[in-house]
Amino acid sequence: MRLKILASVLLMATALVGCTESIDGAIDLSTVKNKVEQPLPARVVAEMQKKNMPRNSPIMIRVFKEEGVMEIWKAKADNRFDKIAQYQICAWSGKLGPKVKEGDRQAPEGFYNLTPAHLNPNSKYYLAINTGFPNRYDAANGRNGSNLMIHGACSSSGCYSMTDEQILEIYAFARDAFKGGQSTIQLEAFPFRMTAENMARHRNSEHLDFWKMLKVGYDQFEVTKRPPEVNVCDRKYVFNQQVQGAGSISPGAACPQMSTPPALTAALTSYEKDYQLAYTKAVDKLSGKVWYEPTEAERKAVVAAKRKGRDLAYAPTGTSLEAGKLVEPAEFETLMAARLSKTKPAGSMLVASAEGNAGKQGRVGSQPAPQAAVATAMPQATQGVSPAGRSSMSVATAMNASGRQPASAGPQAPMTTGSVPVPAPNPLAYASVQPAAETTGKKPFWKLW
Repeated sequence: MRLKILASVLLMATALVGCTESIDGAIDLSTVKNKVEQPLPARVVAEMQKKNMPRNSPIMIRVFKEEGVMEIWKAKADNRFDKIAQYQICAWSGKLGPKVKEGDRQAPEGFYNLTPAHLNPNSKYYLAINTGFPNRYDAANGRNGSNLMIHGACSSSGCYSMTDEQILEIYAFARDAFKGGQSTIQLEAFPFRMTAENMARHRNSEHLDFWKMLKVGYDQFEVTKRPPEVNVCDRKYVFNQQVQGAGSISPGAACPQMSTPPALTAALTSYEKDYQLAYTKAVDKLSGKVWYEPTEAERKAVVAAKRKGRDLAYAPTGTSLEAGKLVEPAEFETLMAARLSKTKPAGSMLVASAEGNAGKQGRVGSQPAPQAAVATAMPQATQGVSPAGRSSMSVATAMNASGRQPASAGPQAPMTTGSVPVPAPNPLAYASVQPAAETTGKKPFWKLW
């Protein structure tokens, strides 16, 4: 009799889940009565239990533009983070590279801290989470922009846009983490997974120095499985640094004397050695090849079928990996010439991945000269690259958006490692949440978007 009762209970539970979740696990939005308090799906809760993750433990969000992926990482009982969910980004605008100014249609790249005040339950895009752009690094480098969000509706003009079903889950992950006491959620937005092969493939980008800087934080998370402590000094990101003496860290001031925790230094040593070997092999493998990064229009073209039968506002963009390709230098030049010939002459910005610095994009005159422009944009694919990964392209081409010359050290990408020492506990832990105070008579900023 007890077995029959148990079977009946399980059958009822399955039926209830079936009412709110489709066969593939997506929530049926027509069953959602309160989107702000909608619980995580049963499949996610079961996976959390399997991974020994407290329901309200901290989370971290990672974005990879090129692959078009957003990941949710969540703390286990031992305070190490593990991936609990992954979503295909429905739409992101612009190209690889950081956001520099209002209206450039670029989605942010960098490290951002999200607080409860960044959650917008009343967004016209179903639900939204403000990315926090510009952060201290962006502000110190004169970058500006507003209302850069993670939201639903699958339409982007500088945001990371998801489907409504996806943002419902992502919002729930953040809400539960804040309820558990997490004061800030770290959002890490990268151009791509910073592996040796990917860094080699993009070694001629004008953004290489900026990406090398982000990669330090990327690597440290890969080693420790804890979000790095992020600071800004000398207009640069610094990660897990301990200030020596009485110095202090300020975004616009020179960095004080700092050091990396010995345990982290030891963990990174073999990691970086493995990377250098892999990077050298990747450069050899890609010798004589150039990565053609597609335009947003080219990305949209590969997923055009997804728009059929939907509202015009639904605008998936596809991934750069789907629409881009490795080509011979001659083919790259032909593709770039064709692209430039389609640019609008009346002051429109160049859209090629290799064109101009993002912070000082050139403008095309009434009589564009494609061949000259292509010569400037052409990556130095056939020139030598040292084992350390330093491209021999000109300093003027290699300078990043802040206008600084490239560092001599090569990029350092992750390799899989076993158990490693972990530095001091990360500040993104179980701290009491202090909701953002509202100014009397003034709407909180998130109610404006």
